[in-house]
Amino acid sequence: MKERLKHGMVKRKKRLERGIKSLNKQIEIHKEKKEKAAEEGKLELEKYYAGEIEEFKRVREKKKGHLNR
Repeated sequence: MKERLKHGMVKRKKRLERGIKSLNKQIEIHKEKKEKAAEEGKLELEKYYAGEIEEFKRVREKKKGHLNR
């Protein structure tokens, strides 16, 4: 039984690590899109991407917290 729990925790840890890695990629992609929107003078789009980036960062920190338990 303990081995099964340990295995489940390993899966959970890997899943959280993959999620954090994915969020980091999304943050970078959205930063590039935000910069492009700023260059094109699209203020509303720039605000949208800024909000998305903040949400990704919030979720990433939450996942990091779960990972460090």
